[in-house]
Amino acid sequence: MQEIFPFVSELGSKLSKDLTGSVAESMGPSEAVVKDFSAFLIPLHSVISEQRGFGSPISMPLKKRAFNCPLYAKEIEQLHVIFIDLLDIMEKCLEKMQDSSNLKTNGEGELNHTGWSQYLFILKELNNIAKLYKGAEEKFWTVLRLRKASLCVLIVRYAKRTDDHQWLLQHKDVTDFDSRRHLAMMMFPELKEDYEDLHEMLIDRSQLLAESFEYIVHAESDTLHVGLFMEFKNEEATGPGVLREWFFLVTQAIFDPQNALFVACPSDRRRFYPNPDIRDADPCLYSSCKQILQMDPEFIDSDALGLTFVREVEELGSIKVVELCPGGKGIVVNSKNREKYVNLLIQHHFVTSISDPVSRFARGFSDILNPGEQKLFFRSLELEDLDWMLYGSESAICVEDWKAHTEYSSYKETDPQISWFWEIVGRMSADQRKVLLFFWTSVKYLPVEGFRGLASQLYIYKSTEPHDHLPSSHTCFYRLCFPPYPSMAIMQDRLRVITQEHVGCSFGTW
Repeated sequence: MQEIFPFVSELGSKLSKDLTGSVAESMGPSEAVVKDFSAFLIPLHSVISEQRGFGSPISMPLKKRAFNCPLYAKEIEQLHVIFIDLLDIMEKCLEKMQDSSNLKTNGEGELNHTGWSQYLFILKELNNIAKLYKGAEEKFWTVLRLRKASLCVLIVRYAKRTDDHQWLLQHKDVTDFDSRRHLAMMMFPELKEDYEDLHEMLIDRSQLLAESFEYIVHAESDTLHVGLFMEFKNEEATGPGVLREWFFLVTQAIFDPQNALFVACPSDRRRFYPNPDIRDADPCLYSSCKQILQMDPEFIDSDALGLTFVREVEELGSIKVVELCPGGKGIVVNSKNREKYVNLLIQHHFVTSISDPVSRFARGFSDILNPGEQKLFFRSLELEDLDWMLYGSESAICVEDWKAHTEYSSYKETDPQISWFWEIVGRMSADQRKVLLFFWTSVKYLPVEGFRGLASQLYIYKSTEPHDHLPSSHTCFYRLCFPPYPSMAIMQDRLRVITQEHVGCSFGTW
């Protein structure tokens, strides 16, 4: 301890000085100093944790009694002083971040403050020190709750896949959706594309689901982790845009009720079983079960409902009768067994009948995220977070947001063709805008944060095609191309063609 602590004290002073300077200037603590501080704290933390003669966590100030004073009382007190000093300065740094013009709630803007890059690492070490002292953890998390906006920006900008984020994941009250999503996605392994070993698929659109299934079912999971190369038969287009389109189309087919693979929730057609709340998942079933439980006992015992312990299910267009328990066909529902009947009905509806596909889905999910991390993944998210991550934005596409995230090549924003284009888009229906977006990017539903959540800006290119040609797209690069149409009427006619569902979802170049 005596050999280590002088280094911790010196490094703590250095951090304090550098952090104080970073409040006024763009520079901050160096990565080397932060790493050294962290490295020396590990054995120090271990020695203090093993001390006896005082409570755990340690109450400050220490009692000055010879018979129970810990062995390293001086060092323990000095480390507490270092903690208080650094936490106080970090709060000032986070406050400065929050007031800075560089800190925008929507995550936009160029970063020009290099001193921020080490803040997360310092906060992590302060969290570790706080665990040693009584009341320190509460003080630490109070500061972070107060400076939540700054912390969330630090997480999104600087939290990396190689870092340990558990100390943050357990405290959802200091994070927002963007930062929680970023931390959750960091749990998944990084995709390392090897273009020579991509799993290649050549799919006939007319046999989309069947052929896609054959390609995927015979592939090793390790091969799929490398990446996919996707082509549609008799089409030249390839690349990420075509792959996005394939994902969209094959997912749409998988959940198509006509394929009888999944059952859509009656109250929300974009949600599929299972759902833990029967009232939300199937309001009709919930209402029926509730009525059975509340009916007059004599009416139930009269067998007026004609119910037995069976359930009718639809499989590929035909009705199949399934017993809810052995001999269920011969057991009449009455006032004494109706509660058991309702429980078995719900159990079969939401558990038994879907256990096999759910177990297969879980096995597939385990291929990309090991079971140990799965618990942490779901615990780190609010219930609404996963909906937003999967659903994306449910709001109507905002034309102003679209326009703000679009750049031009060989066109200028003031050109009449660009003015006409946005005026026409502004008049489109919500469905037409979705089709246009899909034609342009192979993305039909925007992320929850809108266009800024896409991987790239969108682009409009001036093409050299004749005026009688339709617009084309390079979905891989989010490019829409059209010639300088001579009038708004002609442009509107061309856009009307590509915003028809059957056209917009099968056009584009690559």
